[in-house]
Amino acid sequence: MDKFDQQILALLRNDARMAVTAIARQVSLSRTAVSDRIRHMEERGIIRGYHADVSDDEPPAVRAFLELFYNESRCETYVDKIRAFPEVKRCCGISGDTDMLIYLETASMERLIEIRAAIEGFHKMVRVKTHIVMKEWDM
Repeated sequence: MDKFDQQILALLRNDARMAVTAIARQVSLSRTAVSDRIRHMEERGIIRGYHADVSDDEPPAVRAFLELFYNESRCETYVDKIRAFPEVKRCCGISGDTDMLIYLETASMERLIEIRAAIEGFHKMVRVKTHIVMKEWDM
């Protein structure tokens, strides 16, 4: 990689949607030369993709609690499996009839159903009870 490739990468890191014409102006190369360099960097795996930087400020579409009931004596049996779901925000072993309580936030009801189905398939899982958050008040 020469200085032109490095300049092109720096511009794309800053704005992945930057037009090739604008990049060409900034690095003092022709549009064709810039397009060729970008294509070569993509082919060599230097540029692996273009991504959107999405704000986390948007509230999740679905928030829910799952009560887990299983035939295992230890919550730790399931904790690592549950960590695999980034939507799970809290996982608590609790007293009473419920063995574990999970709080999760998903982008859609379909995703909640997928996660619930996966958890229901865990070894010795007896039942999963779902509680959808309808409203929340600040305290």
